[in-house]
Amino acid sequence: MSERFVVVRVGQDDDGVKNDPVPDSGGAEGDSIDPQDSVPILEYSREPNRYGDGMPKESSPFINNTDHDKGNLYDGKNMALFEEEMDSNPMVSSLLNKLANYTNLTQGVKEHEEADDEEGPARSKKPVKSPALGTLIGVYLPCLQNILGVILFLRLTWIVGTAGIMESLAIVVMTCSCTMLTAISMSAIATNGVVPAGGSYYMISRSLGPEFGGAVGLCFYLGTTFAGSMYILGTIEILLTYIVPSAAIFKAEKKENEPEALLNNMRVYGTCCLTLMSLVVFVGVKYVNKLALVFLACVILSILAIYAGVIKTAFEPPDFPICLLGNRTLQNHNFDQCLKTMEVDNVTVTTKLWSLFCDSPDLNATCNEYFTLNNVTVIQGIPGLTSGVIRDNIWGDYGPKGMLVENKHQVSEPAADTSQDIYMPYVANDITTFFTLLVGIYFPSVTGIMAGSNRSGDLRDAQKSIPIGTIMAIATTTFIYISSVILFGACIEGVVLRDKFGDSVKGNLVIGILAWPSPWVIVIGSFFSCCGAGLQSLTGAPRLLQAIARDGIVPFLQVFGHGKANGEPTWALLLTGGICEIGILIASLDAVAPILSMFFLMCYLFVNLACALQTLLCTPNWRPRFKFYHWALSFLGASLCVSLMFISSWYYALVAMLIAGCIYKYIEYRGAEKEWGDGIRGLSLNAARYALIRLEEAPPHTKNWRPQMLVLLNLESDHTVKHPRLLSFCTQLKAGKGLTIVGSVLQGTYMTKEDEVKKAEQNVKSSMATERTKGFCHVVASSNLRDGFSHLIQTAGLGGMKHNTVLMAWPGTWKQSNDPVSWKNFIETVRETTAANQALLVAKNVDSFPTNTDRLGEGTIDVWWIVHDGGLLMLLPFLLRQHKVWRKCKMRIFTVANMDDNSIQMKKDLQMFLYHLRLDAEVEVVEMHDSDISAFTYEKTLVMEQRSQMLKQMQLSRTEREREAQLIHDRNTASHAALNDKPDTGPDRVHMTWTKDKFLSERNRNRSEVNMGVRDLFNMKPEWESLNQSNVRRMHTAVKLNEVVVNRSQGAHLVLLNMPGPPKNRGGDENYMEFLEVLLEGLNRVLLVRGGGREVITIYS
Repeated sequence: MSERFVVVRVGQDDDGVKNDPVPDSGGAEGDSIDPQDSVPILEYSREPNRYGDGMPKESSPFINNTDHDKGNLYDGKNMALFEEEMDSNPMVSSLLNKLANYTNLTQGVKEHEEADDEEGPARSKKPVKSPALGTLIGVYLPCLQNILGVILFLRLTWIVGTAGIMESLAIVVMTCSCTMLTAISMSAIATNGVVPAGGSYYMISRSLGPEFGGAVGLCFYLGTTFAGSMYILGTIEILLTYIVPSAAIFKAEKKENEPEALLNNMRVYGTCCLTLMSLVVFVGVKYVNKLALVFLACVILSILAIYAGVIKTAFEPPDFPICLLGNRTLQNHNFDQCLKTMEVDNVTVTTKLWSLFCDSPDLNATCNEYFTLNNVTVIQGIPGLTSGVIRDNIWGDYGPKGMLVENKHQVSEPAADTSQDIYMPYVANDITTFFTLLVGIYFPSVTGIMAGSNRSGDLRDAQKSIPIGTIMAIATTTFIYISSVILFGACIEGVVLRDKFGDSVKGNLVIGILAWPSPWVIVIGSFFSCCGAGLQSLTGAPRLLQAIARDGIVPFLQVFGHGKANGEPTWALLLTGGICEIGILIASLDAVAPILSMFFLMCYLFVNLACALQTLLCTPNWRPRFKFYHWALSFLGASLCVSLMFISSWYYALVAMLIAGCIYKYIEYRGAEKEWGDGIRGLSLNAARYALIRLEEAPPHTKNWRPQMLVLLNLESDHTVKHPRLLSFCTQLKAGKGLTIVGSVLQGTYMTKEDEVKKAEQNVKSSMATERTKGFCHVVASSNLRDGFSHLIQTAGLGGMKHNTVLMAWPGTWKQSNDPVSWKNFIETVRETTAANQALLVAKNVDSFPTNTDRLGEGTIDVWWIVHDGGLLMLLPFLLRQHKVWRKCKMRIFTVANMDDNSIQMKKDLQMFLYHLRLDAEVEVVEMHDSDISAFTYEKTLVMEQRSQMLKQMQLSRTEREREAQLIHDRNTASHAALNDKPDTGPDRVHMTWTKDKFLSERNRNRSEVNMGVRDLFNMKPEWESLNQSNVRRMHTAVKLNEVVVNRSQGAHLVLLNMPGPPKNRGGDENYMEFLEVLLEGLNRVLLVRGGGREVITIYS
């Protein structure tokens, strides 16, 4: 439904309200006019009605849609308090008329008729008549016409004879209960607001969402299309069996070939009939609509003729003799008298019946054994209401294909040889019969309950007419079916009821011989009824497909949304004819009926589920005017639908569900995004709320721990993502599992940065889609970046679904930046995550990390496990290797042994620990002894402290700072070169394996050499004595550890390293950045890891 409201100006004077033309000032939209002469109101503007608006979301047509005249101001004293909001929130007084008289034109047929009748430019100017159909004409009679049809006339008597009265009543009660419960659910949905034309598809899609709506809509379309096949097959069966049997093209020479010949005739004539009907629909549906009343009259007259015939049988049963041989029913086509022989001029002669069972007309001819042993008898086919035949028809008589139709109360002498029975003119079952088959064949006779809701656009008061008309139609047809079952069983002989094609009554329609005044009333009436129903199906199905295509939820169907200039769905009609032809080629009414039963039952199932879901969710918008519904009734209806599907045919049911499931997943994967406020979204919200409450009850167990990520992004000046590879790395680490929140901060207030925040969010979401990061985006405006990131760390997530890990990029330009805010914000973020007991991942050189399309070859992920952080360092490589980018990489774990440690035992223990953790990794223990602090370390520390002091105490200009930094760099380079020219002052040895003797000798030697080396160095550089010894030790650790890591892992694809914590004294923050820079120097891809203070990996199952 596409609709829009625009603001129009209404002039006011003392006499009232009048419409004045707005002078054309030649300005653009929004040019100011005299505010005293205008009041903005909304005028409703409608495009041709469609099922969907083609937009991702359906917005309110009454608010925030007044872009036309933003400059207009309200001029009045009574509502001056709201005058500034009048441009977006119009006064109720100006809207009430539009709201109260909201109408919706019928979709499809009516406009197409008008378009056919109109010519020239006047077409668009013709006024559209408002819908004015009442309950009787608009809902009750169309439902009656769609429900009563081919099964009633062609199969109900056979079902009663085969299943018996009791089981037939069970079938009728089950199916009618299903449709009644569905009608109650449908009435609740249809009266919950204005239902545009579109019926069941609109209701299901808007209640259960586009995925379910598309799946069930296509199932309903297929059901309607196969219904057209069934009606056409019924039409041809009536034509060839009861009206003009001589018109058959294929004729069977032998009795056993008759079923195949009938099917071939059905295929040929059915295809011709389908082509003719499609041409009628293509030429113009107005002819179909004008004939609808004629077809309805045929149905009503036929039913009245049946009831009249039943009443007549009570006092004057019709004469339809049935010929039995023994207890077997004979086909009464090729003989006139039910006699073996007869007297003619005192001479015994044989009859035509004799010739059918004997090889010659002579009295001494060789005859069929059963014919010789049994006599022929004649019984009445319709004994009448008072005959008591109802007792014989109480229970059913099922049997296999080819089973002869027998009267159990007649005497019969069985023959020894029964092999020739199939060639004899007996009435036999053409298919194997059983209860569940009959359910599937009968169910189409109760479909058609959606006819009223499909016409909702034509109704004067749809919310009143649809429930009353539909329920009354179902009640009426239920009464007709129940009474028909009982009356057929009470009036007609059982062998005639089981005679599907009327062979025992000279090829008459069985239900026709009961009618009054003539069987032709039923034959002609049912013929036109089936024709009309077939035309209605070929008219409705293409429009349903066109509506689904125009909604845009199934991309490959969009071509079927186009049609002729007047909107006729030409392409949809072509596809409908093709699918309908499949049913025609099946050729058997009994085989097609269960197929369409599945699709209709699928549709009814989801109507019931939609009502139950909306009722249980208690959504604020769920306010149906129809009050006689309950969620339990809807669930009962849904259960009955599922039961009937599997009772009718379990394999057809599975196929129908598979088709619906494939369509659902396709729409979910490829379909256009739609937001219709559907119940599935409400169900998801309730489920999410319940899950969040459960999650908050207790912290997650170590076995369930996985990184729930908060990704902190930096944005460029144009609000694009600065490091998109950070999102790629997050995707590789998460593989779509767990929680991912992507956050960023804009400096300023939300009032001034609203547009920029929305633009940034769109850019971030676009980057997330490009990098295939599944998660949520949150961009906030804050007075400063530090507070913004702090707020994100504290408040991101909801309840138990909060992040436990923060991922951010290393501030690579912190040295070049004159503003210390960048690195101070970084350090404060580290402190924030530590205080919040959250893990922290910092990616250095993140722009060199692989994309999602890269495939890293053979290589390693190196883990340097220096301090215990809860096992996060070992868990991260395992998660990364699940992704195809890192799948070929091997994992190596390095740990550092001091002099007092037993490195051999450490390696064994670590290998055993990894074995218990079920992790495959190479283990290496690196031994580092206590060496002296080198001159290079002192020099690096001195340069660091001097730079820190200068930046703190001196207010240097930008040029001076750059010059000072260059001088420091030059001095550092010169000092480093001088030291490299000298021999090493202290030993720098790294050993892989320590023995006890080596350990003792090395320790004793180092005690003397270290003291001498340090004393000599201090004698060389007096300024080193003033250095902070804590900084010297930290720098020493960074330098030595960097040398070891670079030596072992410089060629690794990724290096994971424990991240040291920032100093507690904030005065040394800039030194902390220097330490990390030295630690990471010479490494390409590095991930600094800081644990969250809890164990995240366990050896237990």
